[in-house]
Parts: sequence; C-alpha cells; structure tokens
Amino acid sequence: MTDVICVRFRTAGKIYYFSPGDLEIKRGMHVIVETARGKEYGRVVSDVRQIEEEGLKAPLKQVIRIANEEDADRETLNRIREKEAFKICKERIHAHGLEMKLIDAEYTFDGGKLLFYFTADGRVDFRELVKDLAGQFRTRIELRQIGVRDETKIIGGIGICGREFCCHAYLSDFAPVSIRMAKEQNLSLNPAKISGVCGRLMCCLRNEQETYEYLNKKLPGVGDLVTAHDGTKGVVESVNVLRQKVKVIVNEGDEKEIKEYPVDELSFRPRKAKGHGKGGKKGNNDEIADEKELKELENLEEKEGAGSKLDE
Repeated sequence: MTDVICVRFRTAGKIYYFSPGDLEIKRGMHVIVETARGKEYGRVVSDVRQIEEEGLKAPLKQVIRIANEEDADRETLNRIREKEAFKICKERIHAHGLEMKLIDAEYTFDGGKLLFYFTADGRVDFRELVKDLAGQFRTRIELRQIGVRDETKIIGGIGICGREFCCHAYLSDFAPVSIRMAKEQNLSLNPAKISGVCGRLMCCLRNEQETYEYLNKKLPGVGDLVTAHDGTKGVVESVNVLRQKVKVIVNEGDEKEIKEYPVDELSFRPRKAKGHGKGGKKGNNDEIADEKELKELENLEEKEGAGSKLDE
C-alpha cells in the first residue's frame, strides 16, 4: 500500500495522485508539484489515503512543498495575465483571418508555457499565429484544439434544471452517454430536449441510469398482456417507473376502461429486451425528423468518444 493525495489543477479537472512524502497535508490545502508541464499549483481534494501500488500507472511524483503566500500571489497574478493574453490572442486570430474560436488561456505556474484552448470545425494551420504569439509573450506557446463538450466545461453556465452545468461543477471526466439511456428513462426522444448546451446528449442522462435499469426490470412493457390479482386481464397502456405503477386497459362489459395497479399486483412475462419505450408506430414528419437528428447525435457521440481532451 502507498500513501497518496489527490490533486486538481483546475475546476472540475482531472484528479492526479501525488506522494505526500513527510509533509502533513490535508484536504483543502494548496501544494506545488512537478508535472509533465513543469511546476504547478494545485488544490488537494482528499486527505492522505492508501492505494494498492498495482493501481498506479506510473511512479508517483512527490509534492515539492505546501504552497505559501508568495505562491498564492503568483497564481493570482497568472490568472490576471491570462485575461490579457486571451484578449491579445483573440486579436491576433482575427488579424490572421483564422476560422477558430478561442475558449481559454492558461499559464503554467512558473510562466514557462502559455496554453490557448480553441474550437474549430476542422484542422487549422496556426503556425504563423504561434510564431506571432511567441514573439509577443516571449514564452513557449501551445495551441490546443478541444471539442464542444470541453468548451462547455471550461466556460460553464446554468442548465435547464436551474443548476450549474455538471461538467463545470464536478465531473472530472465525460462518461459515455447514449440514446438508449433516454429510452430507458422513458424521456422524450426530441433531440432538443435531451441535448445540452454543447449540442451533445446531456451528461445527467447517466446519473440515474442504473436505477432506471433496475426498476424497469420489474415492469411490463407497453402493449404487454397482464393479469391482476383479482383475475382481471388487460393490456398495458403506460407505466410509471418511479412509482412502480401500471395503467392497464381492461374490458368492462362492452366498454374499455383504464385502471392503475401497483406492479406487485400484476402477473406477466418479464421483458427480455432492455429499454423502455412508449410504443406506437412512427409516422408523422416530426418523429421522422427526430429519428434523423437522433442518428446524427449518436454519430457525434461516437466520433468524439464522449471523452475529454483536456489533460488538466
């Protein structure tokens, strides 16, 4: 077993392991550590914990020191310099006539490298821009193209739920999200309703997926034949997954009536196929358009791999 601490370098960024050495480090402290980009200022997000050595991908680097006031001042100065660098880079992009959208600027702690994050529809030849920026800032320049999910993660905002974007608030990595999750949760398959600001499937579709999969296994499918404890037979009209209740169309003489039963009071064959649909055939133009957009969304998810391109 090895002692480690977990360190983040940016809001909701990836978590990295470092060895605390002989230092008494607690959660919430700031530390100076050595990374592939040089010395960095990070925030400790866990107390000292022990993990199996086999779980480490590479030898642990040791914390250089606990950050002091001078380090904090330097980090604050870097954040101020980044705003100015962002403004200048944006002007130079316009001057070079490049089709790219600047998202963020980031100085390494020691100021040895300045990174610019941008989005673009395709490949961009920014070699002349890099030379221009290197002469302007007198430091190493790196331009990194990112995806639309990463753009939203950096910028942040408020979602339709009224809360801060999950990716900006706490998600370290983007977990794969699929159309099947929306179907499993019986959500409207209108792309406008299940897509986030980034134009990709909402990350929160995964939050309750396991719960819905478990609850759906207990329910019949729409259109299934069921038998109630009182002997009444009928066809499932709809289900309420969270309340675990089923609305059934039953025959009452010459008329049909809808009755609601708790799933525990019904007998039926368990569904073999996963997913929970509302039934019915596709036919109108809106549904056909939705299917086309959903297919495009699925293709985009597969292309990006639903993964973050930001290292830190």
